[in-house]
Amino acid sequence: MSTVIRTRIVKIGNSQGVRIPKLLLEQSGIHQEVEIEVQGDCLTIRTAKRQRTGWEEAFAEMAKNQDDILLDDVNPTDWDQSEWEW
Repeated sequence: MSTVIRTRIVKIGNSQGVRIPKLLLEQSGIHQEVEIEVQGDCLTIRTAKRQRTGWEEAFAEMAKNQDDILLDDVNPTDWDQSEWEW
């Protein structure tokens, strides 16, 4: 059974917000960044997805399939030849 707590919308600077009680945050596991989505007359707040999730596995799969080659030719400039040091 979920916990229901009634609260009010409060003014925060030029915006408005909702204070989320600690109990609800603990139950939800939300700690840092969130995504807020409108669904009809409801707002859904959820933990924001980590950026680049799954990239490491995708790159490993690309390498395994030899699909990790450059699509463009490398055309070094004069600066690359004379100034760049590895």
